[in-house]
Amino acid sequence: MARVFNFSAGPATLPQAVVQRVKEELQDWQGCGLSVMEMSHRGKEFTEIAAKAENDIRNILQIPDSYRVLFLQGGASAQFAMVPLNLLANRRIASYVCTGSWSEKAINEAKRFCDINIVANSANCDHQGIPDVAQWSYDSDSAYLHYTSNETIGGVEFPFIPESNGIPLVSDMSSNIFSRSLDVNKFGLIYAGAQKNMGIAGITLVIVRDDLLQEPRGDIPSTFDYRKHAANNSMFNTPPTFNWYVMGLVFDWIREIGGLEVMERLNQEKADTLYQAIDSSSFYSNPVMPAYRSRMNVPFILADTGLDSKFLLEARVSGMVELKGHRSVGGMRASIYNAMPMDGVNVLVEFMQEFERRYG
Repeated sequence: MARVFNFSAGPATLPQAVVQRVKEELQDWQGCGLSVMEMSHRGKEFTEIAAKAENDIRNILQIPDSYRVLFLQGGASAQFAMVPLNLLANRRIASYVCTGSWSEKAINEAKRFCDINIVANSANCDHQGIPDVAQWSYDSDSAYLHYTSNETIGGVEFPFIPESNGIPLVSDMSSNIFSRSLDVNKFGLIYAGAQKNMGIAGITLVIVRDDLLQEPRGDIPSTFDYRKHAANNSMFNTPPTFNWYVMGLVFDWIREIGGLEVMERLNQEKADTLYQAIDSSSFYSNPVMPAYRSRMNVPFILADTGLDSKFLLEARVSGMVELKGHRSVGGMRASIYNAMPMDGVNVLVEFMQEFERRYG
């Protein structure tokens, strides 16, 4: 069967070059006689894979030496707890910006460990934008300020890095990391699950500034302590080795196509093409304020929701899958992460136009 265009929000499509490389090396990694899945995480072969992946991350994002790069387990959801457990120290307040479902989940988890200051909340506009920064309510006693840079469910993305007023800035970048240029120096900590823009589910990237690797709460589990992972090069326990390897292949691919400058241009072109098709139609609509529309996740609604099932069925027949919107929102959602080729967006747009011609 021919490969389809996978518009899933995650686990998401992989670059074809990465899939091919995995296939070629699956049973025998570079002539060593065994698969990466079978390697000791402390053996020479895998430590070389791990070191190269970290070096590539540092080069692509231009990460200063004053930051540690960690490869952890538990997904971004585990970071909802690990961030407050590690960064609160003796403080009792953390600040959060609420712009949708994933920031809400991070807030609810952090409430278990500290008091929460909501700096801004877009709930009054159904999370269809980002609150005016002039109205944000900062708390200087906060241990950190957390925001979700891209909300995959609602399709809302920050087009800017928020001002933190001297508070360490923390961001969940699970769905848009490596999609554009990024000034890491503005952050205290960045975390991201791999399964959207970096590889396959099961490994999480954490970039944390050295001064934040402090004494955590006394009751924190050892495997939740950033310092232990940093001291052991992310091998405090057995890491998800195959996932780490695939992540490294994705970084190879990003470098080979020209790095983040090229990636950003390609992503903007894909998003512009799809949003233009939606906006030029009376049959489809996108509810997000244009200034805050996501380049990664594009939700859209059919004028006649009774046609939703037919749209999904015919899209599948036409070689496109996972276009159903999140159950909390409904409608459709096209996730067009780094690995989605422009051809996939063009095929989707052509299908949408033909579907409207026949049923609109």
